[in-house]
Amino acid sequence: MKINIIPAGIYDANCYILIDEVANEAAVIDPGGDAQMLINNIKASQAEVKMILLTHGHADHTGAVSELRNEFGCSVYINEKDSELIDKNVPIYGNKDENGDKFLNEGDIIKFGNYEIKCIETPGHTPGGMCFLIGNTIFTGDTLFHRSIGRTDFKGGDFGAIISSIKNKLLPLPEDTIVYPGHGPKSSIGFERNNNPFL
Repeated sequence: MKINIIPAGIYDANCYILIDEVANEAAVIDPGGDAQMLINNIKASQAEVKMILLTHGHADHTGAVSELRNEFGCSVYINEKDSELIDKNVPIYGNKDENGDKFLNEGDIIKFGNYEIKCIETPGHTPGGMCFLIGNTIFTGDTLFHRSIGRTDFKGGDFGAIISSIKNKLLPLPEDTIVYPGHGPKSSIGFERNNNPFL
């Protein structure tokens, strides 16, 4: 699997474009802005976009959803709890036209190309935070960062919940699991288990 990492939007949220070069299919995680730049990158790969996945509903992770959905005609997946906050126009969350149209829950398996994506609910940064596990690679959104964790002072945040999510859902993964966070550099479960000051 090829992974294109594109910091996008005003907060440089990591947008991940996952490409199965054999099946020529793509999945996009957290298109947070700079829509045309993302569209150009995807078109250059010539892969067919099968889905957009949202780790959570904050605007810096949803900013280019509407344009990408219109361009590629694909479904957008989100946890229902964050979808509801978008529908209620809660500050910090995305606009209604950036909302998902399909809901994700703990343990769901979705497929693109030859890959299976396991959905893991990790509330804390937001009530509907999701991580996506593909083999030994996990996309953690704003739940777990390199030597840090997501902030919990926004509407719907819960510090106890995010610590529980990380300790009970993420840290039990194999230590060589590669962590691709919503902002900043990649890490590994083993490194965070031993070096993250919040844990």
